[in-house]
Amino acid sequence: MDPSSVTWQRVLDTNDRFLRKITIGQSPTEKGYTREAQFDITVASEIMAVLALTSSLEDMRQRLAKMVVATSRAGQPITTEDLGVSGALSVLMKDAIKPNLMQTLEGTPVFVHAGPFANIAHGNSSILADKIALKLVGPEGFVVTEAGFGADIGMEKFFNIKCRYSGLRPHVVVLVATVRALKMHGGGPTVTAGMPLPKEYIEQNLELLEKGCGNMRKQIENAQHFGVPVVVAVNAFKTDTEAELDLVCSMAKAARAFDAVRCSHWAEGGAGALALAQAVQRASEAPSKFKFLYDLELPIADKIRIIAQKIYGADDIELLPEAQHKVELYTKQGFSRLPICMAKTHLSLSHEADKKGVPTGFIVPIRDIRASVGSGFLFPLVGTMPTIPGLPTRPCFYDIDLDPETEQVNGLF
Repeated sequence: MDPSSVTWQRVLDTNDRFLRKITIGQSPTEKGYTREAQFDITVASEIMAVLALTSSLEDMRQRLAKMVVATSRAGQPITTEDLGVSGALSVLMKDAIKPNLMQTLEGTPVFVHAGPFANIAHGNSSILADKIALKLVGPEGFVVTEAGFGADIGMEKFFNIKCRYSGLRPHVVVLVATVRALKMHGGGPTVTAGMPLPKEYIEQNLELLEKGCGNMRKQIENAQHFGVPVVVAVNAFKTDTEAELDLVCSMAKAARAFDAVRCSHWAEGGAGALALAQAVQRASEAPSKFKFLYDLELPIADKIRIIAQKIYGADDIELLPEAQHKVELYTKQGFSRLPICMAKTHLSLSHEADKKGVPTGFIVPIRDIRASVGSGFLFPLVGTMPTIPGLPTRPCFYDIDLDPETEQVNGLF
């Protein structure tokens, strides 16, 4: 094994930017085998993606065995099976493969299973949970499955990765929008944690909202690339005005959404989403011409370019030296036919979090590419997107405190 080629990272569920690059093996017992390494957040682990994309114990065992952890000095991929640990991995995961049956406050059954975050993994609940749910509701029933945040990341990966491996084809896309988020995309001020909301977000501002609706229009277009009807769910806040909600709905329909419906389930539970459910039912009866965005036979760079241009609206991509090296390596190792899982910020259609609305005229830099062979995708790192987060300049812990007399926790929300 070439020590400098080790791609398997340790994982930890915390925000600690100092773990993004570390040196390990400094103990005298390691006999000088020091090397640079890093931590990822747990939801970025390939094992999490394997759990979400597997279809059976046998399939999971095979996927875990195919995970590539390094490259040999001869340039060949080294897997967990080569290291003799895939069987033990399977034993550790044999109970985790079972979806967790939970319920909403109103008693609706919910499967909660797997948690790969959409901006650093494929961002979807498990295939097994979806298939069990479909079996339980029967041929006339409906299963709502989450596809991560952002139609430019979670939804794109749902179609291009999850649907390829599950064989399932969705009837409807439900795109969630809020007046507040659209105002931010229209150029509204940045919201600072712990501070009161700026007046733009709690007072009517139709001009700002209309400008921000361009982002919604682009996300509707993104969903339509896959040939599936789109219903926009306008999640209404109590500060939203009738005129603002009507504007979002009318602009969504003008962008060729099948329907756009305001929702108040945060306050009224299921009754507040009844109109949405009816719209989804009608949309499910409409023609669906589902298709993938790209052909797996295309070269790696071409698949990345199609996502960047069609979904993000970029002019082109730029493969930085490490990414170019990985394209050549993975092509040589036989991994070029895998689908693509972009690691990108969810705060913008582009790779730059501060570029709101519908950015144009930009080139997407790909700084590195990783191979998640067991889960079944290649994992380009876009711009400065980290795989373990860090705390912001002003962390929310400044606002959190405990009243020792009442034991009341203050400042969490």
